[in-house]
This record gives sequence, C-alpha cells and structure tokens, in this order.
Amino acid sequence: MLKPTTVSGYFRVASQVVSNQLSISSNTAVLPKRKVVKIPFQGSTTITLAKALPDADFSVSSGPAVSTQIRWTHTDITVPNFDNYRRPSTKDPERKATNSEDSRKNFTYLIAGGLGATSAYAAKNVVTYFVSSMSASADVLALAKIEIKLADIPEGKSVTFKWRGKPLFIRHRTADEISQEQGVAVGNLRDPQHDNERTKKPEWLVVLGVCTHLGCVPIANSGDFGGYYCPCHGSHYDASGRIRKGPAPLNLEVPEYIFPTEDTLLVG
Repeated sequence: MLKPTTVSGYFRVASQVVSNQLSISSNTAVLPKRKVVKIPFQGSTTITLAKALPDADFSVSSGPAVSTQIRWTHTDITVPNFDNYRRPSTKDPERKATNSEDSRKNFTYLIAGGLGATSAYAAKNVVTYFVSSMSASADVLALAKIEIKLADIPEGKSVTFKWRGKPLFIRHRTADEISQEQGVAVGNLRDPQHDNERTKKPEWLVVLGVCTHLGCVPIANSGDFGGYYCPCHGSHYDASGRIRKGPAPLNLEVPEYIFPTEDTLLVG
C-alpha cells in the first residue's frame, strides 16, 4: 500500500509492503527515488507551475491481475485554454481592453439587432397566420356582396333578395310615394329620419327586411301606411322603412350600397 508521509510533501512518497497472502511477482515495479523540483517564485503563474511539475507516469503491481496507478498531485490537471475562441485583439495581455471596446460592442450590437429583427419578422408571420385563419372563408366572402339589376324591378313593386342570410327589400317607388314620404313631419316620428337620409336615389329604397322589434320578417306593400307590416306584433312601417305604429323601436336598417351604373345596384 502507498501512503504519503506528510500532507505538505507533495513529491515525497514512501512505500510499505503489507502482507495480503499473495505472492509478489518478480516483475514488481520499484518506485523511483524522490525528485525535488525547484520552481522559481517570481513571475510564476498557474500555467507555468503546471508545466514545471513532472508528468512521468508510474505504475506498481499489487496483485496478479490488479494494477495501481500513481499520479503526482495536481500534475495531470489541464488548464482550460480558450484562445481559439477569443478575438485576436484580446489575446495580448499588455493591450488595454478599452482599445478594442468599440469593435467588440459593434459586433454585439450587430448580433443583437439581427436577432431582434429576425424575431420580429417571425412573430409577425405567426400573428398573420393566426389572424388570417380566423377571417371569413371563401364561400362567406362570395356572399358578402350582391349585385342586382334594377331593370328587372318594375315601378311600384318591392322585391326580396337573400343577402348574408337576411332578407333584403328593394323597392322601386313611384313619384306619389316619393312625394308622400318626403312630406312627413320628422318631428312626429318615433325614430326621426328624413326620407332623403335613407335613400341615395329617391326612386329606390334599400332596407333589410328584419323587424327591429324581435327580428321578424315584415310583409311588403301592406300596413296602415302602405310600406311594410309585421304581423307578429303589429309593427307598421311606411314606404321609407320608418316605424309609424306598433312596438318596434327603430326604423328598418339601411345597408351600405352603391350604384355602379344607372341600372345596377351593389349591396355590401
């Protein structure tokens, strides 16, 4: 068995044989004589101390099939060296760090800016993907607008179309209906609106056929005022779609529409 004689003597080793009832081979290695290494104190660093220590490899047999390795204290520890990963401007120990401060900061700012821009672009694509997935589908967008040929609606008639799942009333009003609705006193109405505010062309009235009371569908060309009548709860509308009698609180809704040509109406 091997044991150090003192704690402070790093290179002083003594050997003592203890009987283990095994025959010692004639090839048993003999420990070399102790070697004193003198290391100068001035200018010594961790690296120089490690290089100055002996690195000889010794081994001794303690049995027929067992070997024991003897290692010098702290001589086999390799000091990490990161010179391959350092910039050339920082390898010189006599050069001040302030001399290369600008170049090192520029590189850091460049990397940070590039990663920031890449992250922002990736986040924008992710948000765009999820927002677009929640938008209306192609079949819904196809029904978002409806084009109507006005020449097919005779004067004095009201035609019903289906638009976005709701009934759409298109009324071709006569001159008498126009003059009658424009002469109504707005101050006496429950939901005051002049006829000119509800039509873009006096002869064409465009309203949604949904009663503002409970969402029923009124009947065209009926009621006490010659406009629309909801038989469910008795709401009467005039030929301008304004509530005149019954429980409905508001006038019939006027959707967004335009006249692309003289005989064409585009709703939506």
